[in-house]
Amino acid sequence: MDVKKAVLLVGALIIAVSAALMARSMFSSGNSAPQATASAVPEQEMGKSVLVATKALPVGTIIDAESFRFQPWPKELVETAYFIEGESDPQKLQGSVVRNAITAGQPVTKGALIQPGERGFLAAALGPGMRAVTVPVELQTSVAGFIFPGDRVDLLMTQNINGDEGTTALKVAETVVRNLRVLATDQRTNVMDENGQPVVRGYSNVTLEVTPRIAEKIAVAQNIGKLSLSLRSIADNRADLDAAIASTSAKLPNGEDPNAEDYILTRIAAAPEDGRSSFSTGADVSRFERRTMPPRKPYVPEKVPGPTVKVARGTAVAEVEIKGN
Repeated sequence: MDVKKAVLLVGALIIAVSAALMARSMFSSGNSAPQATASAVPEQEMGKSVLVATKALPVGTIIDAESFRFQPWPKELVETAYFIEGESDPQKLQGSVVRNAITAGQPVTKGALIQPGERGFLAAALGPGMRAVTVPVELQTSVAGFIFPGDRVDLLMTQNINGDEGTTALKVAETVVRNLRVLATDQRTNVMDENGQPVVRGYSNVTLEVTPRIAEKIAVAQNIGKLSLSLRSIADNRADLDAAIASTSAKLPNGEDPNAEDYILTRIAAAPEDGRSSFSTGADVSRFERRTMPPRKPYVPEKVPGPTVKVARGTAVAEVEIKGN
């Protein structure tokens, strides 16, 4: 190979390498996109701790110690209507009733609660369509004073069914209604005293939240027999709710809104039970007591005489009944 051809070959190689480097540089610069840089968000300055709801509190909920807690709140968002730590006593709020619905995590405002003793307290505690009835109870039939406002109870009725003279009466205890919410004991709507301490004491009257139909049944039950209360466990509501869902008697929403589903489940768990009753007789306790109804003589209506006329025959006067249609 002569010198001229070698020089041309080296020049062509140099040109090819230069073109490749230039093309690479062009493609890399064309694909590079400007990188967006996020500006730092200034942190909000936290102010005082305010009282917030730990769970959803529908209208009519009776506040307890598990319903709220103090939480730091942004300084710019703290309002005078909030309950501020160090300036308000949360123990004095126990027993209050929610007037306006409060969602979980939302600050509790002073206007959203009604304190015991304020006007309209009992009406605010009632759910939509519900009524308040007062039931007389004795100390031994009211769980020795350990039933407080906000608890749930079953209502029992005991009675003696008598038969003919000389027969043993049938002693019966029957659960009339279940899952009733206690609104007040006597005229006390709060479980705490003036110092914020729980008080256990006897009472003679208990105010319950019922439906209009159950109110009628309780009014009749007071005239039939003696009423007593049975305190329900908190876990019973969940068990009854699961049973209602399994039996398809509880209608759940078709959508996928969790808030709507939680609301429906809460309403079902808080609904009084009127249709499911149970009873026990004296024979369930003692073999010497009756299990069946005592015998009674058949009722024979007293014969009512019909219209009569007086018939005089000479000096004799007789009273004759008019028969026939």
